[in-house]
Amino acid sequence: MNPLVELIKSGQPILLDGAMGTMLFDAGLEQGDPPDEWNVRYPERIKAIHQAYVDAGSQLILTNSFGGTSFRLEMHNLQDRVHEFNKAAAENARAVADAAPHTVVVAGDIGPTGQLFEPMGLLTFEDAKAAFADQARGLADGGADVFWIETMSDLNEVKAAIAGIREVSDLPIIATMSFDTHGHTMMGVSPAKFIEALGEQDVLAVGANCGTGSDELIKAVEAMRKANPDIVLVAKGNAGIPHVVKGGDIVYDGSPEVMADYALNVHEIGASLIGGCCGSTPKHIKAMAEALGK
Repeated sequence: MNPLVELIKSGQPILLDGAMGTMLFDAGLEQGDPPDEWNVRYPERIKAIHQAYVDAGSQLILTNSFGGTSFRLEMHNLQDRVHEFNKAAAENARAVADAAPHTVVVAGDIGPTGQLFEPMGLLTFEDAKAAFADQARGLADGGADVFWIETMSDLNEVKAAIAGIREVSDLPIIATMSFDTHGHTMMGVSPAKFIEALGEQDVLAVGANCGTGSDELIKAVEAMRKANPDIVLVAKGNAGIPHVVKGGDIVYDGSPEVMADYALNVHEIGASLIGGCCGSTPKHIKAMAEALGK
C-alpha cells in the first residue's frame, strides 16, 4: 500500500513540511536564480532542508520542484533539463525519507506553469498536459510516492496537471489551490467550485495552500468540508502575512505559536494533512507537531 494512503487510514493528522523557498533563500539562493537547478548543483543543501523538516516532525516532504515545468525553466534557458532536475529533486527527498526514523512520504511538487490559458493567454490544455507529464516522469523516476499539485488558480491547469501525471504514472495525486482573492483564487474559483470540479477527478486529497494568511485559509478549508463532508482535506498555510522590511527582505509575521494554533484550528474543522507554506520554517513545523501531539 502507498505510504500516504496508510497514514490517511490511521485517522491521525498528518504533519507536512513548511516552506521550501524561504529555506532556500536562507541557504544562499539569490532572487531570480532557478531553485530547481540547486537539485543538481547543491544537493546537500536541499537534503539539509528536507532533514530539518523531518527532524521537526514532518511526515511528508515536498520535493524542490515547484518550478520544474519546461515553461518555468525556459525563463532560465534550462527547459531541456526538466527530467534531470525533477528526478534529482525526488532523489534528494527520497534519500532523507528513507533514512528517517518514522514514515516520511515523498511528494513530487508540481506548481503552476506561470502561463495563462486560452483565450486570455496562449497556453493550450494539450501543451500544459505535455509539460506536466514531462515533469511527472522525472519525479516518478526519482522515487516520489505521490504527486502534489499546488498553488493553482485555474481549474483548467489543475485538470491538465492531473491528465499529464496520469499519462506517466498511477501514483496518488493531491491538489491544492490558493484562495487569495476575496475567498477565491486569482481566476475566480471558489472552494466549493474546486470541490465540485474535482469530484470526478482521480485525486486522493484536495485543499488550500499559500494565500493571504492562516485565517483566510481556514475559511477556505471550512467551505470545502461543507461542500463535501467525506473528502480528505489539505491545509498548508503561510506563516502569517508578509511584510517588506529594511533592505527589501520579506518577512512573515506568524510566529511558531501562531502556527501551532492554526494547526489545531484547521484540524478541528476537518483537515487531515496539515503543514506550512511561505514563511514557515522547521521551528514552525516543530510547534505544530507538538500542538498536534506528533
